[in-house]
Amino acid sequence: MKTWNRRDFLALSAATGAASALPLNLHAAVKPVEDFTFLFITDCHLQPELNAAGGCHQAFARARTISSDFVIQGGDHVFDALAVSRDRATSLIDLYTKTEQDLGMKVHHTIGNHDCFGVYPASGASPTDPLYGKKYFEDHFGKLYYSFDHKGVHFIVLDSIGITADRGYEGRIDAEQLAWLAADLKSIPAAMPVIVSVHIPLVTAFDAYVAPAATAPAHHGLSVANAYEVLPLFEGHNVLGVLQGHTHINETVMWKGVPYMTSGAVSGNWWHGTRLGTPEGFTVVEIKGGKLVTRYETYGFQTVAPQNT
Repeated sequence: MKTWNRRDFLALSAATGAASALPLNLHAAVKPVEDFTFLFITDCHLQPELNAAGGCHQAFARARTISSDFVIQGGDHVFDALAVSRDRATSLIDLYTKTEQDLGMKVHHTIGNHDCFGVYPASGASPTDPLYGKKYFEDHFGKLYYSFDHKGVHFIVLDSIGITADRGYEGRIDAEQLAWLAADLKSIPAAMPVIVSVHIPLVTAFDAYVAPAATAPAHHGLSVANAYEVLPLFEGHNVLGVLQGHTHINETVMWKGVPYMTSGAVSGNWWHGTRLGTPEGFTVVEIKGGKLVTRYETYGFQTVAPQNT
């Protein structure tokens, strides 16, 4: 078996354009990027009310008809674990887990703000509760942030939820995760395609679409407050796209050649109809010739008179 050194790699890359197929270290497999499809399904906000369970079942049944390798769930699986009792939170996650089986394929989970248990004092939960905060998510879905490879593409799933000292939340990537992200990106060839999933957007123009709130929010909750620390880590890497949720709208913002794509929500306007022109749905993501192509898929959910939330 030939042992590849950097000179071999650069020579073959120049001759064939196969930079993403060969490793600079032991992390990446020696394989070309293959074409494949996956689904980005976010903001389900599953609950017994408003026919949300029926809507999720309808969305997941539609998703199952699309030939896909797997699903990335973009966060906010349930509505809501932040401000409810342990019994209510447990019943919500049990209902979600049961409904997710409709997808019939592997699901990679991203934590959302509503997936944190008991953070708001109104929940009656104590910070000493074994399920408090992100432990609720971890117990049901696993790691808060992680990476995996699929058919020559490197996927990174981030935790964008910062729990504040006054028992609120903000968009934030903490210092430990920043160090992990830098090391993870360093471990792969610079030319290897990368796709990132994050719940609260790193980059968004959402504030341009809506009037400001009458009172300033207590925390930076619509985007990641320290995105300026995250974005430079992507430079020098082949980031095909960053998939985002949280705002329930379809939006793409280009920054330094990277598309930051926010997807509409399975729940639309929190099960009250269309959200700022974006109906209930999810995003189909195709990797074709090493490029990322997306389309938004609606599924025909019908609700009572739409209202703003």
